[in-house]
Amino acid sequence: MDHKTEWEGMEPIKRTELVDVDGIPCLKDTADNWQRLWAFKARPDDLLICTYPKAGTTWIQEIVNMIQHRGDPQKCDQAPIHQRIPFIDLFPPKPFPHGLDDAEVMPSPRTLKSHLPVPLLPPSFWEQNCKIIYFARNAKDNAVSYFHFHRMNKGLPEPGNWDEFLENFLTGKIAWGSWFDHVRGWWEAKERYRILYLFYEDMKEDPAREIRKVAQFLGLQLPDPVVNQIVQHTMFENMKVNPMTNYSSIPSLIFDQTVSPFMRKGTVGDWKEHFTAAQSERFDDACLRLLGDSSLVFRTEL
Repeated sequence: MDHKTEWEGMEPIKRTELVDVDGIPCLKDTADNWQRLWAFKARPDDLLICTYPKAGTTWIQEIVNMIQHRGDPQKCDQAPIHQRIPFIDLFPPKPFPHGLDDAEVMPSPRTLKSHLPVPLLPPSFWEQNCKIIYFARNAKDNAVSYFHFHRMNKGLPEPGNWDEFLENFLTGKIAWGSWFDHVRGWWEAKERYRILYLFYEDMKEDPAREIRKVAQFLGLQLPDPVVNQIVQHTMFENMKVNPMTNYSSIPSLIFDQTVSPFMRKGTVGDWKEHFTAAQSERFDDACLRLLGDSSLVFRTEL
């Protein structure tokens, strides 16, 4: 379905504000629809892809979808990624469809996307013991990517300058809350539920190895040529020019890709271009303080 005709003449959207849901900052539209989201009915064969925003979400979504289609790019190219894998906790302005609406009418088995931290995940996902893939990225690169995304995505709050944004990131005063709480909450949840916890940096380092992990988690055996095809199809350079993954179908009055492309760099270590030595030290200290007593370890370079 093509929504472009519906978008013509659409008013420019206003940047939203944050509203706390159980102490976690959420976009106002998400908070306004909270009861409905919390009551969402997961099905036992749902697969949920969960990430902190800008942790490589679209990348892992496309990898999963390619695995499900046994490496057939034509099947993935039939619709943009946001239509294939509904984003259940986003409630954009009309005429954009809500991910929850799309999810509810989607035939099983469904693959769904969320940025929710563990405490806010609708309880039916736990009750149905759904498979969940969590994809995590180191805090420094994640912060840089999220900052640039705020600049181009007019549906998010005003980011301020880099220093101001970084302060909010460190203190968790941004949409979907603290990165530290998010990655740690999901790390601990994997002890109790069917969660495959993956790292962006590992996927960069050896995509074939990580793709096999995902396939195994989904109960699929993929021959080497198929794995290699998925590696090629989901390379950053290829996804950046693929209209089914680069969000070029979203109008510029929402995603202004002249400010910053949706797919910007896709590297490990870009934080070094943005962080001062003092900022880097503050992040290291925060990681030590907030994650130091867990077994969760991130790499900030390869």
